[in-house]
Amino acid sequence: MVRSDVEVAMTEGPGPLEPVTEQWQRALAIVAHPDDLEFGAAAAVARWTGQGKQVVYCLVTSGEAGIDGMPPPRAREVREREQRESAALVGVDTVEFLGLPDGVLEYGVPLRRELAAVVRRHRPEIVVTNNFRDTWDGAYALNQADHIATGRAVLDAVRDAGNRWVFPEQLTDGVEPWNGVRQVWAASSPLAGHGVDVTDTFDRGLASLRAHEAYLTGLGDGSFDAEEFLEGLGRPVGARLGVRYGAAFEVFHFDLW
Repeated sequence: MVRSDVEVAMTEGPGPLEPVTEQWQRALAIVAHPDDLEFGAAAAVARWTGQGKQVVYCLVTSGEAGIDGMPPPRAREVREREQRESAALVGVDTVEFLGLPDGVLEYGVPLRRELAAVVRRHRPEIVVTNNFRDTWDGAYALNQADHIATGRAVLDAVRDAGNRWVFPEQLTDGVEPWNGVRQVWAASSPLAGHGVDVTDTFDRGLASLRAHEAYLTGLGDGSFDAEEFLEGLGRPVGARLGVRYGAAFEVFHFDLW
């Protein structure tokens, strides 16, 4: 059975956030695009790697459709390089790209299969993804289709990974089912009930976002201010944690079934 922070958020509304558990050693972050983790969650990753935890990044696409003035083959090369540089700044040295097409991801069995294989290979205790609710603010700021498809598939793939009769063709060369994922955390969800104090690692998170220079340059009129943006996200979350800066997560608990 999967339980979520949504029950609390729907009945009580925004309030104090509960700190996420940090009693774990291995995490796997699965998101749709390069830069997805850097818009809020990277400072939390820096905190965890600083504690000696292992965090692996898996990017479902290479973000090749994300820069209007750059052809996709060139954008793929640039964005993969920027993501690796960004990850290194927060202590992540394993970054995988699945190479699925940017902008047109579809929730379904093929995506579940890809992600279950990643979970089985890395055997994490915690899986991090991005907000996959319809909006970012619970009202008007619409989410993007790739985020929604990826997050939904992550939840199912975590369960698929533990069932030897789902995608059994993956169970070769020593690969075994993995049902050791305890929780999935969706970063920046409008229904978040948990959070992480990132006050001490805010600057590393900011540096990791700024590493996506080509992408940020192409946003709007080119005047995007990464520090202002992350402060605008981090301060309200921090207030709900009683600290200066925080990162919010909707937590899904995976019980035995």
